[in-house]
Amino acid sequence: MSVDPELRSLDIEIPAQPEVLVKLSVLMAEDEIDLLAVSALVEGDMALAAAVLKAVNSSLYGLRGRVQTVHQALTYLGMREVSAIAFEMSLRAAFPPAAELDPVWDRAAKRGLMMGRIGQMLGIDPWAAHSAGLFEECGKAVLYRHAPQHYPAMLRAAATDSELCGLETAAFGVSHDALGAALCESWGLAPAAVASVRHHVTLQATGEMPEALQRRGVAAISGIVYTLMNDPDALESQVNLIAPQAQIDPAAALRAARRVQEQLEAA
Repeated sequence: MSVDPELRSLDIEIPAQPEVLVKLSVLMAEDEIDLLAVSALVEGDMALAAAVLKAVNSSLYGLRGRVQTVHQALTYLGMREVSAIAFEMSLRAAFPPAAELDPVWDRAAKRGLMMGRIGQMLGIDPWAAHSAGLFEECGKAVLYRHAPQHYPAMLRAAATDSELCGLETAAFGVSHDALGAALCESWGLAPAAVASVRHHVTLQATGEMPEALQRRGVAAISGIVYTLMNDPDALESQVNLIAPQAQIDPAAALRAARRVQEQLEAA
């Protein structure tokens, strides 16, 4: 099926990465990350700084006492989590507010946090894992912006993301997983994060990683966190299925997933 003509130039229609995130990405790539530079960069954008502080003080992070500055947030949560919040807030701001997308953004915040922490525990690039979690469903926002009169009905009609991809492909010639990966690439995310976003629907539906998926660690964490968020009773069986496909020790993955689950429950 031919791609919708309006989507042929998605590399143009996809929101450009905000300048502050371009600079933040450069800082995050340094071997020795300059905490003061990151703090000054985020605080230099008043709207972004306010959004970051609002997120940091939410129940998701469970901090004791109110954090009043970005520097305090960096001290309490660390560079990765605060930088990821900045990416999350900028991603949301790139699209028009819509009640139908609120659940997408809420899941993104929780999923990104969980994936980043599990990645850190397993020694798998936690920044790539966190950003993959944040961007996993962002292709839905791209399609919502493209077809605001029609796409909400698709979101309501689809029982699963696999079913949604079928509806999207029939209507637009492209699905949200492919669009999400395109957005990840245009915003300069790590290849492992791009691959995870591109293949997450297939992995979640089948528990099997596509042969084309070469960078598997982040994708494995995505599948594990999906189970943790949607069917925690099946966590052990899914970890035993997914982890070996990425050469991850299932016992270590299960410990990390349960530890992160405990952290969020405590928060």
